[in-house]
Order: sequence, then structure tokens, then C-alpha cells
Amino acid sequence: MNKGNILDHALEYRNQFNFSVIPVGNDKRPLIKWETYQSEKSTPEEIREWYTKWPDANIGIVTGPISNLAVIDVDTEEGIHAIEEYLPDSVAIPTVNTPKGGRHHYFRCPEPPLANNARTIPGCDLRCNGGYIVAPPSANGTGKAYEWIIGINAMEDIPVLPEAYIEKVTEASGRTVFNNNSLYSKCDKQQIAGQMFTEGRRDEDLFHIANQLAKAKTPENEILQVIEILAKNCTPPYPEKDIPAKIESALNRVHRQERSLTQEVKEWISVTNGYFSVTDCYNELQVVTKCDKANVRQILLRLAKDSEIERHTAKNGLYRKINTSAEEIDFLHAPTGCVNLKWPFEIEQYVKILPKNIIIVAGVPNSGKTAFLLNLVEMNMNAHNIFYFSSEMGDIELRDRLSKFERPLDSWKFRPMERSSDFADVIRPNDINVIDFLEIHDDFWKVGGMIKGIYDKLDNGIAVIAIQKDPHKEYGAGATRSLEKARLYLTMDSHRIKIVKGKNWATQGVNPNGLVLNFKLANGCVFMLEQNWRKE
Repeated sequence: MNKGNILDHALEYRNQFNFSVIPVGNDKRPLIKWETYQSEKSTPEEIREWYTKWPDANIGIVTGPISNLAVIDVDTEEGIHAIEEYLPDSVAIPTVNTPKGGRHHYFRCPEPPLANNARTIPGCDLRCNGGYIVAPPSANGTGKAYEWIIGINAMEDIPVLPEAYIEKVTEASGRTVFNNNSLYSKCDKQQIAGQMFTEGRRDEDLFHIANQLAKAKTPENEILQVIEILAKNCTPPYPEKDIPAKIESALNRVHRQERSLTQEVKEWISVTNGYFSVTDCYNELQVVTKCDKANVRQILLRLAKDSEIERHTAKNGLYRKINTSAEEIDFLHAPTGCVNLKWPFEIEQYVKILPKNIIIVAGVPNSGKTAFLLNLVEMNMNAHNIFYFSSEMGDIELRDRLSKFERPLDSWKFRPMERSSDFADVIRPNDINVIDFLEIHDDFWKVGGMIKGIYDKLDNGIAVIAIQKDPHKEYGAGATRSLEKARLYLTMDSHRIKIVKGKNWATQGVNPNGLVLNFKLANGCVFMLEQNWRKE
């Protein structure tokens, strides 16, 4: 994970959301004596000082009243399913994926606040008064990051901690400590429950009921009857004239959510090959609520009924995309010959590149991807028109990188462009396109569609695309979806490069697939051979 802007994120949590921020290490332990910041909010000046002293520190947020925050920390598969019973379906809950596959669900701190709670619900802990959590884009010691599934733009996006959850954790022992001197008893709990439909909560409670009824496909006239009865019994009564707007808002939200989810499912299916399971769809689209999971199942059934997908004849819950399109191959007018490219490590001796080929360079952070691509540019810029699209470097950094090569800056003959998204829109169909890099932070399933979009724009040209790779995984972002269109697929780890896929062999009888080479990188641009190409 690129943590270069970790300070910006820490300040955003402090300034935009008014959270009490503390620095924590990769082991999730605070780097300061943090107890003070349970009652005194850290200042922007302190935060700047901390992240200047520890630029690689992670972001901790103190939970409880100081940040008006309670976080349910789910760290097992059992917990992910168990907590669904206590989470409302009517609101979007800010949710984070943790590096170990768990979840953090963000809520506003209840009044009175609760203490931390462990394992009342299997696999689920509560971080509230006396606790803290690690926030995105922090990463653990292996480089895996905390990532938002459902983000927050303002405190208004954070719902209150559900009553069902409060009841569960307080009933476990009859009462729960919520600060150093007092107790949250059953009496306190009943008092909180009695606050529903009172001033300050009427809007939220009425909308919640209307939204639940709308999601259950209750006829609009019946929703109106229910809300009118509840409105009259609010304390004080809710204005009758505002009820239609409340119902319309609930209906519109359900419509937007269903339409958005249907589009997401269709888009995901469009880049999926072979059979997929309903669970695959949940996981890749990061569907977490019971209601959304039920909607996904209904969407898949509708698509199967409309013959856009078909069910597996022998296994329940498996589907595959029906694709009736087949483009005719005009082999008589196809371009002949290879694209004459020179590569670092003489890869051209093992794999030949043809017009309209996609080349993927999947590398872990700091493995030398940019150095590899700039060497490729230097070795071929006198023979080809090369367009280099950078998503990270501006003019100052690019000048610095190029100055490391042993050549005058004005001798570089290529077109560097600053670009971070929608690369298919700027592809030069008949030239060499180098993309450094295809940047995506979530929805990794979209990588296959992005690569296909670039492929569709090529004629006689090629595209060399860099993507990020997790150190512990074989493929880069998008997994095998990034492999499908590639005719050359390289992976780069620390001091090591591998030809994962070389479709077109340069020398008959010499299979390049699986060849590895070890190297050293000097001065950010000079590759030095340690061990030549070999099979492991």
C-alpha cells in the first residue's frame, strides 16, 4: 500500500469527522501514551508532529464519546454471519475490510456510552469507551491494507448503534460498565428503548420503518397507513403534511439501491468467465447485508429467467454467463510480422510480441516496475512512437527518474502523459502505449474489463500495462482476470522477475512459461543480472 499520504488521511479524520486520532504501529499498538486522548482530542499540530516523527505509522481512532464512535470489530467468518442478525438493512453502514478478512462496522456512540465488549456475539468485539481501532488506509506488517467497503463523507453518514445489538451485549451480564464510575443497567436500556419516536429521533425512526416496508414491497397505500398511525403517536406528534415526503424518500432510496445493485451485478457478470457461485458474487461486490444478499439472489434468478445467465444443471447456486456474440476473424487482412521490441533481460529471445498484444507487468510495491518500463522506453524510443501514461509521477519526479539514466534529458524521445483512469479513452491504436500503472483500490474484478477496453482500442499497436501485486499472491490486481487478454504476463517481486505467461514463443521448442530471473536494481534505473533465466 502506498502510505505516502497517510498524514493527509489522519488530518481528514480529525478535521472533517472530528475524530481523536493517534499513531499506531504495524502491530496495532499505540506509539504514544494514548489514554489522554480518550478525554482530550488530538490536535492537527500534534498529528503533524507524530507523522513527521513516524512517517510509516498507521492511523488509530479513539472510540467512545471523544469521537462519537462505536465500532463493531468482526474478525471471523462465523462473526460475519452472526452479526447480520443485529445490523439494520435500512441504512448503509460504513464498513471496512481488515487485512485478515474481517470487518469493522462504524456507528455513532450510544448515550450513555458502552464499554468495550468481547465475544458476547461469537467473533465480534465492540470498540467503544476505552478503545480504539485502526483505520484505512493503514496496513499491517505484511503490507495488507484496511480498505473501505462503504465509506463515509460526513458524520451524518454514520448510523446509531442498533438497539438489537445494545440489548444483546448488555443482556449478557445484566449490566455493562460504560465509564469508570457508573453502570449501564437494564433500567438504563429500557429508558433508551423508550426514546424511539420522540423529538430528535422521529425523522430517523419513521424513515427506518418506511424504508423497511418499501424494501419488503409493501404497497404504498399500506405504508402510508402505518406511518400515519406511528406519526400520530410520536412525542410530539409528527406533522401529517411531511409524511408523503418521508414515504417518497424511502421508496426512492429502495429504487436507487436496487437499480445500482442490478447494474453492479450485470457489470461483474460481464467480465466473469466460466461458472461462478452466489458467494463469489457476494464477495467480489462486497455485499454484506442480509437484504442486499437477498436482492442479489433475486437479481440472479431474474437474469437466468431472461436467459442472460444459466444455472448449472447439477450444482445449486452456480451460474455462468450466456455469451452469444462471436466476432469474425479477418485473417486475410491481418497485419503480418512481429512488433520489433527490445526488452530488459532480453525477453524478446523467449517471447515475441504481435500487433494488438497486451503485456502485463504485475509487481509488488518497490519491485522496480517503473524502472523496468522506463528501460523499455529507452531501448525502443528510436524505433517506435511511445506514449507513456503515468498515474503517479508529475513533471518533477519524472525528470528526476530520467536524470538517473546516462543520457541527456533532451535526448529522450517519447510522449509522457499524466493520466490515472479511463486509459482506453487515450490509447494510441497504432503505437506503443505504456501505462504506469492501472490504479484500482477496490472492486478488483473490474480490472479485466479495463484491460479489455484498452485491447479493443488497439489496431497495430500494443499496450504494456503495469498493475500492483500482493507479495503473497501469484497474480496482480484482478487475479486471473488480468491474465486473460495478456500475451505476455510478467510478475516482479523483490529482485525477481518471472514469465508467468508467454503465449507466442520466440524460439520453437523453448517454452518461456515459468522462467525466472534474479536481478539487482542500482540507482533506480540500472538492472544487474544475478541469476539468468531458468526454470524453478
